[in-house]
Amino acid sequence: MKWLIVGLGSIGRRHLRNLLALGQEDIRLYRTHQSTLPDDELAPFPVETDLNQALAHKPDAVIVANPTALHLEAAIPAAQAGCHLLIEKPVAAKLGQRVYDLQWAVDRAGVETLVGFQFRFHPVLTKIKAVLDAGAIGRPLTFCAHWGEYLPTWHPWEDYRLSYAARKALGGGVVNTLCHPLDYVRWLFGEVLSLFAYTDQVSDLELDVEDVAEITLKFISGVVGSVHLDYLQQPSAHWLEINGSKGYIRWDNATGIAKVYFAEMDRWEQIEPPAGFTRNDLFLAEIQHFMAIINEKSPSRCSLADGIQSLLLTTAIHESADMGVMVEFPLQSGES
Repeated sequence: MKWLIVGLGSIGRRHLRNLLALGQEDIRLYRTHQSTLPDDELAPFPVETDLNQALAHKPDAVIVANPTALHLEAAIPAAQAGCHLLIEKPVAAKLGQRVYDLQWAVDRAGVETLVGFQFRFHPVLTKIKAVLDAGAIGRPLTFCAHWGEYLPTWHPWEDYRLSYAARKALGGGVVNTLCHPLDYVRWLFGEVLSLFAYTDQVSDLELDVEDVAEITLKFISGVVGSVHLDYLQQPSAHWLEINGSKGYIRWDNATGIAKVYFAEMDRWEQIEPPAGFTRNDLFLAEIQHFMAIINEKSPSRCSLADGIQSLLLTTAIHESADMGVMVEFPLQSGES
């Protein structure tokens, strides 16, 4: 396959290394030379600084890994050129007409899409979904997802003040940057009926975006829960708790382990990731899935439509926080 990677920050380079590990060698780079990382590992690859010239080489697939606010500037022309798309999350800084322009271009060209919510590939979260789908802890009732990450040490190789995560103009802020739980709770529990959010900048960090968010969600299924996101926590923590009518689940990202309580049997079980599991395995599984989508016509585990639904949530969170109101979502056809 012929590949084009747009954006060579940390995630773009991770995708580059994983493509090489999977035997992919026909890789071209499109960049604006704004990355704060050294260029040594990029030296073997042809570099384009004009997107049209990069697309003129007719890549089969484009990985969109530039700052969030710039995703659509690359994704729409790539779709129009007939390229399959792996787009890093979130699809854009906020929901708007240009997002639907991308959907139209994708549909018209008939290209495949995958949005980079890599936690959908976590082996333990996948098993948790199977437990929930099987009704093994009864009906899910409530949940709490928590992700706190101290921004200055998140990418120690760069000045956090210059990172996309800290800059509104690049689509940063804790809601956009740490939106993975918003995707995986939707993956686990279905569509959201309503939400209420509070966001603020409460730390002494030098940024022009929110650094904390408290979000309450109600799902069409009846599940009620909360998502906490922040740029403040030392040490970092990322975990999920689920209460069911017949049990309880707690997953900790630090270990990858989930503990499941089955109330009817008064028994605990532990779900562990495979031996040797590392964080990069999520991204390897993601890129392998993307290749299967293209080559084997496998259904996308997180399509552009899924990415737009998650973007609808992040946009609604900002609206709720700005206006101090609950945001309700219209029911789709067939929902009740």
